[in-house]
Amino acid sequence: MNVGIVVAGNEARPVPERKKGQTMVRQIFAAGAALAVLSAMQPALAAAPSASSAPAAAPAYTTATSSIGDLLDNPATKAILVKHLPDLVNNPQLDMARGMTLKQIQSYSADSVTDEVLARIDADLAKLPAK
Repeated sequence: MNVGIVVAGNEARPVPERKKGQTMVRQIFAAGAALAVLSAMQPALAAAPSASSAPAAAPAYTTATSSIGDLLDNPATKAILVKHLPDLVNNPQLDMARGMTLKQIQSYSADSVTDEVLARIDADLAKLPAK
């Protein structure tokens, strides 16, 4: 007895009826194969970060996003600026730049506010606890 028709390309052929035992064997085989695949993937799934894991927190202060005023008003961040840019911190004109970032004033003080100095300041700022 035929149960249906399978079309492959331009050819149609009848599908023979399966015996009850054949269908169960195929289901068991499929379940076993799926279990084997999942077992093999388990180490990779365990190592993958889950959706619920918290993303790494961004630094509280950076030379690109924190204003000079904010950095000067916080004793810990001011100490970092004094360590890396003592002449800049002691400059009386610095008050005019309180709303700017160190990255923004770099073009005005390119000799002292270099990319290397900003990178060292960012590294020290990243060690501080969040605001």
